[in-house]
Amino acid sequence: MAKDHYSALGVPRTAKPDEIQRAYRKLARKYHPDVNREPDAGDKFKEIGEAYDTLSDPETRARYDRFGADYRQYAGSGAGPGSGGTRRGSGGPRPGPRPGPGRGAYGNAHVDMGGDVDWEDLLGGWFRQQAAGSVQGVDHEAELLLTLEEAIRGGRRTVRLAQPGGETRNYDVDVPPGVLDGQRIRLAGEGAAGRDGGSPGDLFLTVRIQPDARYRVKGRDIHFDLPVTPSEAALGAKIKVNAPAGPVTITVPEGSSSGRRLRLRGQGLPDPKGQPGNLYAEIRVMVPPRLSTEVRKLYEQLAAASDFHPREGLL
Repeated sequence: MAKDHYSALGVPRTAKPDEIQRAYRKLARKYHPDVNREPDAGDKFKEIGEAYDTLSDPETRARYDRFGADYRQYAGSGAGPGSGGTRRGSGGPRPGPRPGPGRGAYGNAHVDMGGDVDWEDLLGGWFRQQAAGSVQGVDHEAELLLTLEEAIRGGRRTVRLAQPGGETRNYDVDVPPGVLDGQRIRLAGEGAAGRDGGSPGDLFLTVRIQPDARYRVKGRDIHFDLPVTPSEAALGAKIKVNAPAGPVTITVPEGSSSGRRLRLRGQGLPDPKGQPGNLYAEIRVMVPPRLSTEVRKLYEQLAAASDFHPREGLL
């Protein structure tokens, strides 16, 4: 007896398309044979793939709701038995699945898993290899730690990762300039070996930019605090600093107070496909913790001569 597609996905017959999609994604992750080693995982995976392929297409779902397990025989007829339409007999050719992205060679499963993992590649490859009697290897995941300066420059890096059995292996990685925290770099074919002649999986490296006490990264913009003396803040100054991308000169305007933010265009993280980020220097006026006798007298003279009242309106 044919299994009910709604029961296979665990949804009611009144389920909306987004409910069907969510149910399929959850079950596909659970029963994928490269993740689930239970003996019946492969059969269950095929079953939910066929169910989703049927119920995700409005036309196919309508035929299934009307004709049940025999719905394939009425594709293109527009009618059921006795309606005057042309019925395809069990001995004649049956219509194949409609072509479209994400449909594998086995089970006609439409794959749209979402998230960071390229599930369409993963599951589609599994379908194709299952048809040939082989299974693709599992993808591996690891983290790639970079300093902010390394993320800005990019370039070739060698990463050593532990392998099953306690051994280690070196991988050469081409890091693109301006790589962002959380971005993934794919090393094709460097995952687990396939079974029965299947192709190996991939290795995905998730970039993690190490925290730096000097800088705060927001997208491609870099922020940092710029300490200045009271005289530099009052009179203005040109200050040279070593920024993450290299030395820069920052012009502090006359009369700058703490909290003022100065922008250096294009001095943030580069973007190979668009505009680079900016570098933002936030002014912090600093005073010496201890004053010499001479400096104290000068401050006293300044205080006596100044008519500046920063707390006006608060008293």
